Amino acid sequence: MTVSARKRIWGWWFFDWASQPYNTLLLTFSFGPYFAEVARAHFAAQGLDAEAAKAASQAYWTATQTVTGIFIAVLAPILGVIADGRGRKMPWIWAFSAMYVLGAFVLWWTVPGMSTLFWAAFWFGFGFIGMELATNFTNALMPTLAPHDEIGKVSGTGFAFGYLGGVLALFIFLLFFAENAETGKTLIGLPPAFGLDPATREGTRSVGPFTALWYVVFMVPFFLWVREPAAAAGKSFGAALSGLGRAVGGLKDRPSLLVFLVASMFYRDALNATYALGGAFASNVMGWTVIQSGVFGIVAAIAATFASWAGGKLDSSVGPKPVILLAIVVLTATIVVMMNLTPTSFFGHVLGEGSPLPDMIFYGCGVMIGAAGGVAQAASRTLMVFHTSEHDAASDFGFYGLSGKATAFLAPALITIATLATGSARLGIAPLVGLFLVGLVLMMWVKPLGERPVR
Repeated sequence: MTVSARKRIWGWWFFDWASQPYNTLLLTFSFGPYFAEVARAHFAAQGLDAEAAKAASQAYWTATQTVTGIFIAVLAPILGVIADGRGRKMPWIWAFSAMYVLGAFVLWWTVPGMSTLFWAAFWFGFGFIGMELATNFTNALMPTLAPHDEIGKVSGTGFAFGYLGGVLALFIFLLFFAENAETGKTLIGLPPAFGLDPATREGTRSVGPFTALWYVVFMVPFFLWVREPAAAAGKSFGAALSGLGRAVGGLKDRPSLLVFLVASMFYRDALNATYALGGAFASNVMGWTVIQSGVFGIVAAIAATFASWAGGKLDSSVGPKPVILLAIVVLTATIVVMMNLTPTSFFGHVLGEGSPLPDMIFYGCGVMIGAAGGVAQAASRTLMVFHTSEHDAASDFGFYGLSGKATAFLAPALITIATLATGSARLGIAPLVGLFLVGLVLMMWVKPLGERPVR
């Protein structure tokens, strides 16, 4: 079957649409806050007071991100080099898609009062590893999709399309499945669909199977329309793996790529931690319910949708580097605002009883995180394409995956330490400011056009 270039791009965009709910629903706005609730109750049952239980809950969640990030950091470059050597990427995407679906589906069994948090964290991490590694390989197809001058639009539109999918999935889930813990009703005042029992939180727990099914359905266009260009006969597994050392050694001769990988290692680590903590922060600090966090997620994702699309056009106009720098500055300022926000005060100024200002400010933070985060990710993906070629894309994006996860333990670990040291989930996010600023400074040495020949 012959597939047009335009349809191939649409198929590639559908991966973003299909996979985004793992971030939107599971990592941040539905399962994340629900896990925080379950974990707080778990630690409270062990005798911790309310504030200590919140801190322990956040620390457990960030520790999960730490371990997961280490696995991704180790696997991404190794598998990328093997895929480039073997000449095939699609089999890897199939395998990691299976991990995504299984990891998401099993989260159904994260029940209130469960005796251990380990298995919920394990299966979440298992699916997340599948999602991240599948993303590396789909990103590695980018150089074959469009000319360099169009890549910014393709990347930005892909992120926008993905965020739109995340918004729709979250909206459907809030309307028909996620129940308020106190009333047992969904956002529109109905009991959870299909007779799910609100007393045992079956509506909220169904986020795992819902996310898995969403992925299965909407990956169909990807697998139907995306084709790999014909490749030369692949190397043996051993020969492909032996290329890893040469690829690593070759980075010293690619200084712009090397600095970019190090810079993105810091700012993307901070961004990923910001996403991972969004729902838990809303629950632990702002006292929001899962439904409130979900509405917050819709607002953030809508902002990300429009910003990613507009950012893609700006990217193609001025280049990805200035777009990334602007996004990092906005994200840093947003974290500072969140650190100084409580349900009753803002930058130390005590507000009137029942003031809506804290919630309004936090919604604004969601808009900024969604918009700047989406723009930063899309532009970073474009800048990475500027630093690679069709033949080296899987290994180079493997290094890109490594740079996004090599210090993935760092932000969660620093937040864990800061949270436990201060006993405050709010002040515990302070390390994110430093990580964003390190990335911002290092970006000054990255070539705006990457390593492309100047024409």
